[in-house]
Amino acid sequence: MKFMKLGSKPDAFLADGKTTRYVSSELPTDVTIFVGEVKFLVHKFPLLSKSNCLQKLVSKANEENSEEIHLIDFPGGPKAFEICAKFCYGMTVTLNAYNVVAARCAAEFLEMTEDIERGNLVFKIEVFLNSSIFRSWKDSIIVLQTAKSLLPWSEDLKIVGRCIDSIASKTSVDPANITWSYTYNRKLAEVDRIVEDGIKYQKKIDCVPNDWWVEDVCELEIDLYRRVMIAVKSKGRMDGSVIGEALKTYAVRWLPDTVNALASDAHIKRNRSLIETIICLLPSDRNIGCSCSFLLKLMKVAILVGADDALREDLVKRIGLKLHEASVKDLLILAQSPQVTRYDVELVYRIVNQYFVHQKFNRNTDVIERSEKGAENLLLGHGSSLNVAKLIDEYLAEIADDPNLSLASFIDLSQSIPEFARPIHDRLYKAIDIYLKVHPSLSKVDKRKICSLIDVKKLTTEASMHAAQNERLPLRVVVQVLFFEQVRASVSVEAQNSRDSSSVMTSIDEECPKELDSCKSLKHNMGHMKISEDIQKTKKLAKKSSKNSRSGMQLLPSRSRRIFDKLWIMGKGHGESRSPETSGSSQSPTSVVPGDMKSSGSYTRQRRHSIS
Repeated sequence: MKFMKLGSKPDAFLADGKTTRYVSSELPTDVTIFVGEVKFLVHKFPLLSKSNCLQKLVSKANEENSEEIHLIDFPGGPKAFEICAKFCYGMTVTLNAYNVVAARCAAEFLEMTEDIERGNLVFKIEVFLNSSIFRSWKDSIIVLQTAKSLLPWSEDLKIVGRCIDSIASKTSVDPANITWSYTYNRKLAEVDRIVEDGIKYQKKIDCVPNDWWVEDVCELEIDLYRRVMIAVKSKGRMDGSVIGEALKTYAVRWLPDTVNALASDAHIKRNRSLIETIICLLPSDRNIGCSCSFLLKLMKVAILVGADDALREDLVKRIGLKLHEASVKDLLILAQSPQVTRYDVELVYRIVNQYFVHQKFNRNTDVIERSEKGAENLLLGHGSSLNVAKLIDEYLAEIADDPNLSLASFIDLSQSIPEFARPIHDRLYKAIDIYLKVHPSLSKVDKRKICSLIDVKKLTTEASMHAAQNERLPLRVVVQVLFFEQVRASVSVEAQNSRDSSSVMTSIDEECPKELDSCKSLKHNMGHMKISEDIQKTKKLAKKSSKNSRSGMQLLPSRSRRIFDKLWIMGKGHGESRSPETSGSSQSPTSVVPGDMKSSGSYTRQRRHSIS
């Protein structure tokens, strides 16, 4: 810490109790100056020779035949006045970052300027500030902290502004040129470790991280912190990720850990101001800066303290851009009155819509640009959409056990995921199964509505086995699952036969090169065998393939097999006719043809009406 000593005489100020200070001298004091509750018994001459203000006040007191002077609203209080008085007497006084602002404001109040005497206190303090304090990182922060209690004097003297500019300028210095001390208690990230020739060394000690300044600035109160961060951003040299790390560190430093502390009447106003300021300071580029997890935590706090609606909407847009980075735990935001659900499902629905609106815009932009970079971005966007679909299906499973969750909310959130982003329906099936279990009073119509979200073609074998034995599902859904598994087994056998035929034809080609053309024709014909012939042999083939496939038909209850056998025979006997039980299904046994199987693995799901 920098300091400056003024004067050379020994300190002669003594105390008489807590409210009286006097100068030990052979000469009696001739004036009493009151500063707050403390009175100073001093001599006129030393003080009047350096203070224009005291000259005026003493002159006025003499006219009133009084020896008392009252300094009202004196900046810095008795301690600051004592520093000024000691300077007038030539006594030794030490200035440092903790008292220099008070001394500067007091000297300004007393008008201790160059007009009264050269080398006066105002001049000396300004030299100390400019040559030492503002050149020191930690001293600048200390001075800024002490300046808050001396407003508006410190603001009018531009001490606050100069401190902020000094701090902001130092944050923009190349970390390689940092020579001063700073506080850094956080762990270095992997990118901040030295890796050379395949050998990982210890964490960088001599190398300064880009966010070296974050923790020291976090000690500032929110008003000053906001001004510092605005100045840092205005320099235009700070990466958005560092700004985000600074805001995250500040939030951890000042926001309470518990919900009760956040929303308590005593602190809710302060917490609201803090969270609104942090949101306003987020990087202007919404794609960078803060993790999705941190943004969702800000959203939770913003809801609890009743932050401004416009700022919360800005958070929704920011979260929507990074939703693929979130976890289910991050999305579990408690609902507020008048909502009756446990979690705020409507908010998650808005975030999901925001994400896919942005993804659609990016895809359109990439198509227009038709550049290699655009193609890469399109592929990455598709991958992140799959992550979001997985996230929302897991979120649906988490909230499905809420008795107050309406069917409409569940369906709307599920349908917010586009078809291409959900190639597998296992997680969605799990969520629907939980919902049906917790809501046993659903009508048949409602059950058909929620089950219409499932595409049985996109269920894995394990999920199909479970669904075939699930008594909570409508019978039509069970029939669809059974039929599709049977067709899948048939196609599996056909594929195996085709591979065997191909092997035979290959050996014939090697042994009989003269008959190569006829063999190729034979392989071509065998590879395109009519699937209708396989349907007639389905039962025999299914029995044969049960040892090589995991269709799970042997695990089906006898009741399910009887239903399927009956419907299968009816489908063969009547051709296009449909039984009343399955007439409303878009994927009834008689309406699904094996050719549809070839498209079941694609990411684009066929539009299917609800099961009715």
